[in-house]
Amino acid sequence: MSDAPSRDNRQLLLPYLAPYFAYVGVASLVAAFGADLISHELDYAIRLVLTSAALVWAWRFYVPLRGPRSPLGSVAVGVVAGLVGLALWIALLAPFAPEGEAWRPSAWLLRGLVSATLVPIFEEQLMRGYVLRFAIQWDRARDAGAEDPFGVALDQSSIARIEPGAWTWTALLISTALFTLGHAQPEWPAALAYGLLMAGLWIWRQDLLSCVVAHAVTNAALAVYVRASGQWAFW
Repeated sequence: MSDAPSRDNRQLLLPYLAPYFAYVGVASLVAAFGADLISHELDYAIRLVLTSAALVWAWRFYVPLRGPRSPLGSVAVGVVAGLVGLALWIALLAPFAPEGEAWRPSAWLLRGLVSATLVPIFEEQLMRGYVLRFAIQWDRARDAGAEDPFGVALDQSSIARIEPGAWTWTALLISTALFTLGHAQPEWPAALAYGLLMAGLWIWRQDLLSCVVAHAVTNAALAVYVRASGQWAFW
């Protein structure tokens, strides 16, 4: 059973951030100190191990992926939305994509595996599971006239108590903006549209399952597209 209902949002912050920073932290260190020394295979092998370990530790704190609607329906919707998201990503990234170099098959496979499995889980749990719900509680505390609404949302609330599919404009803007800023600058238009698509799934299907499935389908299909077409600029 999830430990999230018994913990306030301050206590939940580390479990939600840990896998994200494990993944991004390795990328940042490789880019800063070891891009010429560490192969793509080793880079993504390290990310796979560290991010997986962080997810295993943090999982008991997470809100459930399932919501009140049929899981099979959410999977089906997620698959379709993931393919729509792929088309959006390619169309909106194309004008800004830098030149890309082909990756070795082993490196492509490892990156594709990580991006289609781990990334959808920790990004959706963080952005739509934590950030969006936290922003809703912040919004509600402001509407209630709290003297310190951010503090109330952080120390006196738990995201696990947010009803499935809930949203506010503030929550949509904050979660989508942070999701966008988590990507490279040329990807911002595509990431903005994709973040709104994922938020729309949360509102419509009232669960994170559809978001995770869609994100996984998009990332897996993008890997296949890049490999088959040779359009490494999208990688």
